Amino acid sequence: MQNNTDIKSLDLATFYVRGSAYGIDLLKIQEINKLLVLTPVPGAPAYVRGILNLRGQIVTVIDLGYKLGLPETRVNRKGRNIIVRSPGEHIGLLVEEISEVVRVNIDEIEAPPANMNGIQGDFFHGVIKTDDLLIGILDIEKVLE
Repeated sequence: MQNNTDIKSLDLATFYVRGSAYGIDLLKIQEINKLLVLTPVPGAPAYVRGILNLRGQIVTVIDLGYKLGLPETRVNRKGRNIIVRSPGEHIGLLVEEISEVVRVNIDEIEAPPANMNGIQGDFFHGVIKTDDLLIGILDIEKVLE
């Protein structure tokens, strides 16, 4: 029987913001849910869309596109919140559409460009090319700073 410990792969939850594909390590995600009613937070940074109560937990929802320096994320029926694990609090990332889980070999991840779709390269761990997409792998810790 072959030992699989030498296979290095990463499962990415992929999604779209402003028409471009991005991914987050699946292990950093608590859950993905439909957009719920958000309560505005007066005086919060512009990228904070509001807070929501998720089964008794207060979740701060940020507009991922806006946080990355893009125009405000367009909200429609496909929009979702990606609730990520963050030390000390729950953070929701507002995205336009969820795609699929993609398993990638770590060896296939390329260094991020200095600028990707108008976003600074420091927000990315790297990029992965599939047959029809270029997926930016977000550095979620950097995004949440």
